Amino acid sequence: MNTSCDIAQRRCIPCEGGVAPLTDEGARALLVNLDGWELAGKTIEKTFRFASHYETMAFVNALAWISHREDHHPDLTVGYADCRVSYSTHAIDGLSENDFICAAKVDRLFVL
Repeated sequence: MNTSCDIAQRRCIPCEGGVAPLTDEGARALLVNLDGWELAGKTIEKTFRFASHYETMAFVNALAWISHREDHHPDLTVGYADCRVSYSTHAIDGLSENDFICAAKVDRLFVL
């Protein structure tokens, strides 16, 4: 497994199952490359906060473009001025490197 510090430059590899999810140790090793993401069982999660609903929706739309391009889709909880993003690889019922790649790409969208 490549744990390059610029994980956002990598691309997702399709996962249709048949591979083991990351171990807790493997997930924690990749988590250090992300800012503010939390390990929550079989997912990684982060809440992004915004000044307005418009900014929240712009973020969600940009995130949808990343999801489409990488063919890897998070679960989202969208509020007026926040969005909780949760990644997990459902095909393996756990975390894969794809979750961390997409999380790093999502972080690049968020500008204070």
